[in-house]
Amino acid sequence: MENEHIEVRDLTMAYGDFVLMRDLNFTIRKGEVFIIMGGSGCGKSTLMRHLIGLKDPAAGDIYYNGESFISASADQRELMLRRFGVMYQSGALWSSLTLAENVGLPLVQFSSFSKRQIRSIVSYKLSIVGLAGFEEFYPAEISGGMAKRAGVARALALDPEVLYLDEPSAGLDPLSARRLDDTILELRNSLGMTIVVVTHELESIFQIGDNSVFLDVDTRTQAATGNPRELRDSCPDEKIRNFLSRGELGAGKPPE
Repeated sequence: MENEHIEVRDLTMAYGDFVLMRDLNFTIRKGEVFIIMGGSGCGKSTLMRHLIGLKDPAAGDIYYNGESFISASADQRELMLRRFGVMYQSGALWSSLTLAENVGLPLVQFSSFSKRQIRSIVSYKLSIVGLAGFEEFYPAEISGGMAKRAGVARALALDPEVLYLDEPSAGLDPLSARRLDDTILELRNSLGMTIVVVTHELESIFQIGDNSVFLDVDTRTQAATGNPRELRDSCPDEKIRNFLSRGELGAGKPPE
């Protein structure tokens, strides 16, 4: 299909002889928010590390725009990696650098822009995530939610095709988490960006997810793929329906 952006084929993830997940097959379309979900220990973050090249699979392949990522040469893989933006779970900001310096690091390392151009780009990226005017603040001087959004701004520095977010709402209060979800939706809607999110937060899953894969820790493979709301309402696997309804039993309908 023309709008296929990322395709995972027969992927097996393993640590030595221990197989974490096997036979993963799913497609991520251009311009959608794709959720990687499942119970604790199922390998959600490990799958993201495979997708961004930090770990090679025991078997299978990953395709970006129809090109193999696993069998690509070192130079080809480097070019593909330049199309990724990544925000790790902690935000991973350098505490000794201002927000502007943190966001500007990828531009200093991988672009030929002048200092003035970098300052302009950094201010724009921070404004996208609602942090205009916070360029000279240090990470310790802002809230956890703001630090997560600054991490997103840094991931956007090189105008990636794909944005990867690892547990972006972890540790945030509900209001900060909702603001971050709104930022993710704005990026998808305004930039047409493909966004892959590792999360177990139900409200975020239903708020932002267009498509998803559910990793089953018991069977060590994917149990389903599809729109999270549709999986919640009509998936034949009771385990997945229960997972997507947890915390809502007796409390009415899950959040719309």
